[in-house]
Amino acid sequence: MTDAILFTVDDGLARLTLNRPASLNAFDVELAHGWRDATAEAVSRDDVRAILIDAAGRSFCAGGDVRAMATGMAGGSDLTALAHIINEGILSLTSSSVPVVAAAHGTTAGGGLGIFMCSDYAVIGGRSKIGSLYANIGLTPDLSVSAHLARAIGERRALQLVLQDRLLTSAEAVEWGLAAEAVDGADADAEADAVRERAEQIARFWLAGAAGAYGQAKRLVRSQPERSFADQLAEEARSIGAAFDTPDAQARVAAFAAASSKSAR
Repeated sequence: MTDAILFTVDDGLARLTLNRPASLNAFDVELAHGWRDATAEAVSRDDVRAILIDAAGRSFCAGGDVRAMATGMAGGSDLTALAHIINEGILSLTSSSVPVVAAAHGTTAGGGLGIFMCSDYAVIGGRSKIGSLYANIGLTPDLSVSAHLARAIGERRALQLVLQDRLLTSAEAVEWGLAAEAVDGADADAEADAVRERAEQIARFWLAGAAGAYGQAKRLVRSQPERSFADQLAEEARSIGAAFDTPDAQARVAAFAAASSKSAR
């Protein structure tokens, strides 16, 4: 693993921390490879049942490292190759059956928006700003932004972001459905800590409950576009039957039934 991304596992929770704070966690070649490797490990480990993505410094992710693009890339083919590497990590997370929460303080922009939308539940700060901004430097959306943004907030609102240099406030991001909730802090550092703390609470809630069922629910929603409506119904029926046969569900169903019987007396 690389220092550009930190990876730890603690009691079922894998934490991936973007760690290029001086560059607002913008992606260069090192972070791209580290991201791909860390996400692949997180979703493949049997001891990981929830994933948290956060970031060091004063912002979540500013997208691609424009200075590195300008000085270290021979042409567009280099940028395409870099995007493919980062996309491997995006696919690892979104196609997995492990629920993912993001702690996104500060600013999220460009490709950082794609990393943000890898999460299934996002917590942001009251001071947070979120936007696209690709066209400001003559580039087009990548890292799943064109795929996920319209699904998350609707086509018209997605077009408002990608066709303007607008940054949403935290209240707008929650209202539009990009983020699940926003938390405040006395200053920027305290707010970043509060965002990380709340995101970990969400992850620990999954871990304390039926983490496998939450993961399968995430998989059903994320993978739905691959199937027709009839096939989705069939997959739901198959999944709930498979879940019913797990020891966790058997214990929870029995406990619920027992409690219901007791309360009915």
